[in-house]
Amino acid sequence: MSDTEKMVRSTAHNVLRMEQNPLEVMFKPKSVAVVGATERPGSVARTILWNLISTSFGGTIFPVNPKYNSILGIKSYPSLAAIPDPVDLAVIVTPAKTVPGIIEECVAVGVQAAIIISAGFKETGPEGAALEQQILKIARKGNIRIIGPNCLGVMNPITGLNATFASTMARPGSVGFISQSGALLTAILDWSFRENVGFSAFVSIGSMLDVGWGDLIYYLGDDPNTRSIVLYMESIGDARFFLSAAREVALTKPIIVIKPGRTAEAAKAAASHTGSLTGGDEVLAAAFRRSGVLRVDSIADLFNMAEVLSKQPRPRGPRLSIVTNAGGPGVLATDALITSGGELAPISDEAMGQYNKLLPPAWSHNNPIDILGDADATRYAEAIKIAANNPDSDGTLVILTPQAMTNPTETARVLADQFARPAGQIYGKPILASWMGGSEISSGESILNKANIPTFPYPDTAARIFTYMHRYQRRLTALYQTPELAEDYGETGFKHFLIKEMLEQIRQTGRTILTEYESKQVLEAYDIPTVPTRVAKSADEAATMAEEIGFPVVIKLNSETITHKTDVGGVRLDLASACLLYTSPSPRDRTRSRMPSSA
Repeated sequence: MSDTEKMVRSTAHNVLRMEQNPLEVMFKPKSVAVVGATERPGSVARTILWNLISTSFGGTIFPVNPKYNSILGIKSYPSLAAIPDPVDLAVIVTPAKTVPGIIEECVAVGVQAAIIISAGFKETGPEGAALEQQILKIARKGNIRIIGPNCLGVMNPITGLNATFASTMARPGSVGFISQSGALLTAILDWSFRENVGFSAFVSIGSMLDVGWGDLIYYLGDDPNTRSIVLYMESIGDARFFLSAAREVALTKPIIVIKPGRTAEAAKAAASHTGSLTGGDEVLAAAFRRSGVLRVDSIADLFNMAEVLSKQPRPRGPRLSIVTNAGGPGVLATDALITSGGELAPISDEAMGQYNKLLPPAWSHNNPIDILGDADATRYAEAIKIAANNPDSDGTLVILTPQAMTNPTETARVLADQFARPAGQIYGKPILASWMGGSEISSGESILNKANIPTFPYPDTAARIFTYMHRYQRRLTALYQTPELAEDYGETGFKHFLIKEMLEQIRQTGRTILTEYESKQVLEAYDIPTVPTRVAKSADEAATMAEEIGFPVVIKLNSETITHKTDVGGVRLDLASACLLYTSPSPRDRTRSRMPSSA
């Protein structure tokens, strides 16, 4: 895909969003054809067909295979053209060399989208890559969007669509999960049942012949059922489109990514798996930071973050209060907090006085706030309230170990009553919990989770998650920020002062866009090289300036309102002498603008 095509796709997105998203049919088709469907036990095609007919999807299923009259009790068709009704989505499970012909058939009968499950494409080498390009060319002609090839498929747990060969259907929920590894997808599916994590979408993206990260991020960003977006990424694909989508959507929905390939060995393994290069890790890390994407280091953190960001407010700073009934877990949490970039919240004088009145004399008198092993539910609740009200604290971690005098269930109930959202939102700070133990604490954990207070089996995990939350908040804040002009002295400081004055004057006029000349003044003030640029108010003045700069020159319209100068004939290139500056503009130029020129 050319740069022009990428730019058109990205900039046209807002227009497309006013109509039905072209990926809607991938997740909410009314009819699905399984091309290559078979009765063969244990085969991918049979599994996909069975998954489609054994869920609550409710759409029409068409098996396609000329060798069968019926498959799994459903009438089979020899080709897509033989199906009497419209087909929204084609799931293709045939050898790679047959796929271009099937996509041709999809175009002919008006199929809107396709999922290519088959492998044997660019991951196999140049021949497979050429086959992909052939498929893409055909699909472009028919305006068909394609997920894959070499993928597990697509699930929509909300509607019951299971167009995958996974063994089970994901629980419905609010996490949109996109993975470049089908095998990892199935492992996470198993994990999600154990952890009671639900999904709004479950997508195996494969080698991204057509539909990529940006397309799916935009789709899930608009999806009302999705509250957070989680990515397992091996290669970034269309980086420009990904960053544009992420930067826009991250302002309203968390985007959390786990990206292997930090080492040369892992990058090589990923390339052999997907047929794509992973990209320079340092460059990607910087891109994630600037687009509001949070990168984590483990699969557990991936979903922990999706959970906490959907349940709790984000911390305004890195300072955490730790309330515990045992010293050791508090120390472990402190280590994890500090090493991951967080800070212990100082105890304000007011809070210290309140703790001294509430707690036994032997309490820790410091953060972590050890309220001692005989703490009951009331002591916990009051100590946590003091921590939450402390202006020097940005969040609270509550640790409970099941000691003889402790009632984990009652403590959880009191905590839930006091801090469950929306009641807990009055503090505007996150609260996390670590109920340590086994069966003794399970009912307390359940109470807290139902109250939207995230629980963790270990306090160090909870502390690390808090620092991730703060990191994410910092990145979102950065998306809204504009660079501050540095305060310094001397020649450089004077340049910055003049730029500040210029920008203030422009703001007062109500303008939100700088002219080209003004933009270059800002860049030059900060020692960013630009081409020599002057503003002229007449042809004679332009000729004099051009002589000083040296020919050839470019002359452009200098306008505060017209940003696309070529559209109004406002650009003349490669002028090799002063006489060309006097050439009369076309009637179109004269009628569009009377603004002075910039040489």
